[in-house]
Amino acid sequence: MVVRSGNDGIESLKPFFQPRSVAVVGASREETSIGLRLLESLQGSHFAGSIIPVNPHTTEIAGLRTFPSLREIPSQVDLAVIAVPASLVLSIIDDCTAKRVPAAILITAGFAETGGNGIALEEQLREKVRRHGIRLIGPNCFGLMNLDPSVRLNATYTPLLPPAGHVAIASESGGLGLAVVMAAQRLNLGISSFVSVGNHVDVTVNDLLEFWERDPNTDVILLYLETIVDPQRFRRIAERVGKCKPIVVLKAGRTQAGQSAAGSHTAALATNDAAVDALFSQCGVSRATTLEEFLALATGLSNQPRPHGRRVGILTNSGGPGVLCADRCAAEGLSVPELDQQTQAGLASFLPPMAALRNPVDVIGFATEEQHARAVETLLTSDELDVLIIVHVSVRAKDNEPVAAGIMRGIRAARQVGNTKPIYLCWMAEGDLDRKFVVDGEIIPTYRHSEIPAWIISHTVAYDAWQKRPSGRIPAYTDVDLATAKEICAEALADRGLGWLTTEETYALLQAMRLPLAPGGIATSSDDAVRLAHKIGCPVAVKLASHQIVHKTELGGVKLNLFDDQAVRDAFNAIRARLAEAGTFEAMEGVVVQPMLSGGVEVMVGMTRDPLFGPVIAFGLGGIHVEILGDLQFRMTPLTDRDASDMVRAIKGYRLLTGYRGQPAVDLKAIEDVLLRISYLAAAIPEISELDLNPVFALPEGQGCRIVDARIRIQPPCPAV
Repeated sequence: MVVRSGNDGIESLKPFFQPRSVAVVGASREETSIGLRLLESLQGSHFAGSIIPVNPHTTEIAGLRTFPSLREIPSQVDLAVIAVPASLVLSIIDDCTAKRVPAAILITAGFAETGGNGIALEEQLREKVRRHGIRLIGPNCFGLMNLDPSVRLNATYTPLLPPAGHVAIASESGGLGLAVVMAAQRLNLGISSFVSVGNHVDVTVNDLLEFWERDPNTDVILLYLETIVDPQRFRRIAERVGKCKPIVVLKAGRTQAGQSAAGSHTAALATNDAAVDALFSQCGVSRATTLEEFLALATGLSNQPRPHGRRVGILTNSGGPGVLCADRCAAEGLSVPELDQQTQAGLASFLPPMAALRNPVDVIGFATEEQHARAVETLLTSDELDVLIIVHVSVRAKDNEPVAAGIMRGIRAARQVGNTKPIYLCWMAEGDLDRKFVVDGEIIPTYRHSEIPAWIISHTVAYDAWQKRPSGRIPAYTDVDLATAKEICAEALADRGLGWLTTEETYALLQAMRLPLAPGGIATSSDDAVRLAHKIGCPVAVKLASHQIVHKTELGGVKLNLFDDQAVRDAFNAIRARLAEAGTFEAMEGVVVQPMLSGGVEVMVGMTRDPLFGPVIAFGLGGIHVEILGDLQFRMTPLTDRDASDMVRAIKGYRLLTGYRGQPAVDLKAIEDVLLRISYLAAAIPEISELDLNPVFALPEGQGCRIVDARIRIQPPCPAV
């Protein structure tokens, strides 16, 4: 089996993008055949190399000499594009091996996507191409394009060619990829290359990211994904690539499924989509939720420089759309500052008396070409703004041409004095929606809804901030007793099999990891509870100790503010009686006796193992808030110190942690340390499948935090694939 990595893997993809000869296996004269469409696409794109049809039943197709098989082609073949029935594919791969064809694109469907025999056939295909070292895109794919003028390769079955540019696209859906390619012409979106990966038997999106990282023709990368192959590798590659080229992903499958049986808050709330968001957040990927957002961000990133700040100027000829744009800017965390008196006076000198001058600047519906030109130039050259959004609503069809001319004049004048601020244009002119704005070669992206530019700017600014920040550090903990923690899990699995650790086992494991447990202990009798209360000092809390019962409060299993021996005895006896009454007495392991904590904020830390993504760490407000608000942040392991800091600061309730209405700020570093230790634990002990620390009392700054309740579930780890 041939194994490739690093530069070897990148070099092995070059025959896909820079072939000197392409053989179409399954070429045909039939008008409706994919084989003929592939030939026509290659010819229509004026491919710079040679095109060789392969068909055993004819000697000529589309004016090209045809060979009966790959083996009989006398010259070298760099790329085979295969469109034959699925039953013939393995024999064609054998021909590729005999002919030493380094790369193949398999258009043919009928593999794992069909289930049954197709799954077995795909496994045979995977084994064969890996054993012989053939790079394969597909099966069940739409093909590949390279728009480089020196190559001009269209190895797809559509004749439509987008404009050449600097955006690379990979799609797991042929249809979605085709939609993007078709929209690129309308949007003036220049494409460097396009790949439909199909079932990604061999070449994956991860491989393409590494190739495009070094491709001088690619500046922006778009991905449509239905799954993520090898998320940890994706994270490593995307984080590295993202430091030099933005990555935009439209990820399908946002719905929650399979969570009903979860036994912890973390597992119940950690949907697969939450794990996807966590992954993208950590590696700087911008996620679009709709095709419109996907394309909008692509045009914004590829055609305009990035803004240096969040101050947005809005120029409009209609108040309503201007206000909608300003509202969306505010919702996205952008600023729409009021212009200073000098700028307003300058605008007033040439705009109509009814114009609004503060920002948004409303030039009113009948502003002239000259007024538009001067207003655009004024706002672009103002030091008060970082970016300009222009919103035009068509009042009369005959006004569109002079308004467009004025906008372009204003942009040209500002650019001529060295201004490089990004510009986004919302062109709401029915009957004229596809107008293109190009000023001295610069493409001004246009959109049909006034809220879209604010979304683009927000994501662009966030990406810029991520790109500039220093890389995080994964701490190595040397103060932990990992051997003891592993032994606890191994013995529990041997004794009881998969399930929840007992309260005693849980506390012992957390102590081995030097996690900040609240003082106290476990009592199995009322006398033990009283002795612990004396040791701790009243007031205390007495809580049911049980690894089987999740919601202890609902069973009357939590007693607070106990000030004397009798209150502690009564609490123990009441909890025991309540469980006996409920028929769950055997679930009682005893009670936990802890001091009453005050002056802090309840938070939670959790971990669950996603079948695809591995350990996912959660953080949010604790107690009942986690169930009601669901205000959680997720990240994949391993966490860096930067990840832990981001998690804490990204929850909606973060203000509660920084001091709110006279309350002191909590010890953020202590919380972050808990997150990092749990990440370390999850990586070190794969038997831990779920973990909840809830609540954790985050105490005032300098006083640390205390874990008040915890649950840990174990199961045999899945074997490595």
